[in-house]
Amino acid sequence: MDRPPLLSAYQAQPLIDALNSGKERADTSFDLGQTQVSVELSADLVKWAGGSLDMAQLKKAAKSDRKVFFVEEDGLRPVQVFSEETGWMRVLCPTESLPTVLVSGIPMHRMKRTDPGKDTRAKIQALGVVKGPVLDTATGLGYTAIEAARRASRVVTIEIDPGGIELARMNPWSDELFSKQNIEIVIGDAYEEVKKFDRGSFAGIIHDPPTMSLGGELYSEEFYRQLRRLLKRGGRLFHYIGNPDSALGRRQYPGIISRLRAAGFAKPEIQTEAYGLTTSSL
Repeated sequence: MDRPPLLSAYQAQPLIDALNSGKERADTSFDLGQTQVSVELSADLVKWAGGSLDMAQLKKAAKSDRKVFFVEEDGLRPVQVFSEETGWMRVLCPTESLPTVLVSGIPMHRMKRTDPGKDTRAKIQALGVVKGPVLDTATGLGYTAIEAARRASRVVTIEIDPGGIELARMNPWSDELFSKQNIEIVIGDAYEEVKKFDRGSFAGIIHDPPTMSLGGELYSEEFYRQLRRLLKRGGRLFHYIGNPDSALGRRQYPGIISRLRAAGFAKPEIQTEAYGLTTSSL
C-alpha cells in the first residue's frame, strides 16, 4: 500500500547513536522493520533517496516510545485515528517487532516477556487445527485474522470501529488483512453481527474482545449462546481473557467459565501461555 515513510523510536534512536559514533551512513527502516534502506547522516539532517528529516524531528521521534509517526514534508504526524463512532482514540504503538495499538490508552496486545506477533501465534496455536471457516470477533490490526487465514479455508473478521480499519490500513504489518482473498472484513458490532450468520457456519472461533470495561456485553451468556450456535459440532473456541494467574484473572475466569458452560460449551480448559481458554461445541 502507498503510504508515507514511518518512523518510531526503534528506528530513530539507532540513527542518533550512529551519528554520535561518527558514522556518516546507516541502515534503517521506514516500514517498521519490514525492509531496510540506507540513509546519509549529518549534524542537521537525515537524507535518503526520496526524502529527508531534520535532526530535531528525529530526536522527537526517539523520545516518543509509544507513538509511530508518518514522515511528511512539514515534519512528523502521529499515526492515530479518533473515531466519532466510538469516541476511542486509536494510536499505533511501536514495539521491537510488530506494532500494537493503544485504544483509549490500553494496549491491545501483550508485550511483557512477549510481543504482538508471539501473542497472536499463541492464540492461534491454542485454538488448534481447524478444518473449515473461522470467525474472528474483533479485528483490531488484523494480526489474528491474518494468522488464522494461513491455516483456515476462510476467515470472517468483525470490527466495531471503522477507525480500527483505518488505522490498520496505515500499518504495513496489517497489509495482508486487505490483500488475502480468504479474509472477509465485516464492519459492525459483533454482538449484533453474529446473529446474522447461519447455525454451524464456523469450525473455529477466536474471541479476543476488548477489556470488560470497553466491551462487557461480549462476555455475556447471551453472546456466548450465539457463538455456540455458530460453531459446527466439535468446533473449537479460543477466548482471550488475560493472565489467569493475576488477581483480575482469578476474579474473571470462574464467571466466564460458568457462563460458557451455561451457554452449552464443553468444560473450558485454561490456556496459561495464551492467556485465555479453549472449549468446544457439544
